[in-house]
Amino acid sequence: MEFEKELAAKIARTDEIVQKFLPAESGAQKKIMEAVNYSVTAGGKRLRPLLLSEMSILFGGTEYAEQKQDIIRPFMAAIEMIHTYSLVHDDLPAMDNDRYRRGKLTTHTVYGEAMGILAGDALLNLAFETAFLAFEAAQGMQDYENIALALRILGREAGIYGMIGGQTIDIEDTGREISEERLQKIYELKTGALLKASMQAGAALACARADELETVGSCALAAGLAFQIQDDILDVTGTQEELGKPVHSDERNQKTTYVTLYGLEGAMEKAKEAAKAAIGFYDSLGRENGFLRELLLWLIIRKK
Repeated sequence: MEFEKELAAKIARTDEIVQKFLPAESGAQKKIMEAVNYSVTAGGKRLRPLLLSEMSILFGGTEYAEQKQDIIRPFMAAIEMIHTYSLVHDDLPAMDNDRYRRGKLTTHTVYGEAMGILAGDALLNLAFETAFLAFEAAQGMQDYENIALALRILGREAGIYGMIGGQTIDIEDTGREISEERLQKIYELKTGALLKASMQAGAALACARADELETVGSCALAAGLAFQIQDDILDVTGTQEELGKPVHSDERNQKTTYVTLYGLEGAMEKAKEAAKAAIGFYDSLGRENGFLRELLLWLIIRKK
């Protein structure tokens, strides 16, 4: 119960940080600002920016994270913008064609398909514009190097070697049976890559070593796999009110999931295996952030 209260407070603070970087709705192009802001403020748990922030605390300590907040916060907003853009595009008629996301009408449903495409494009571009603001707060060569590394991580994990690559495979495989190996690759790229970007970027900004970044990446990919398997389970067992989006969408879109491969019981076991691996990688870092460890566990076994 104490964790839930702390989580709610940290999510609220994270949401405030993200919203400070959103554009003012003005000018001849006001409509795209409205669509961007609607997309970001439509809800969400702000887990990726929160993971980024908590990883910076894990490696740098609370005092360091506070001193470097003007470097860390632009990256928190950037990762949420990237995540939101991916959802906006994922909901489009050419993709999953969903009308609801986070309990509200999807961006393209409210603003039209063309504006939905532009809103996603704008959010991706705005994410990197925002992350670049960290350079203005840099105080020395180490800060510059850390920021540059974090930017490289964001760019790679959000692109064709990460999230977009996973979405590509997912689209190609829709409507046909695939192996667990293929499905795991989709989940690692489509879901795990952005968790990896969040966690590695936060660690990089706090001077984590190369070997530590590798372990953080392994932790994130395992957590992403467990998260996505749990999503498969919730798509079958949850309700639209609980999830904030349509249920049984995987079946409707003829997608192979861990539930279709192994049934509910088998999928639950696979989720537990991935969760155990994620926590094992985290513990091997030998660092203390009790809230972050609880957050990872909650993320993996969430009910909505």
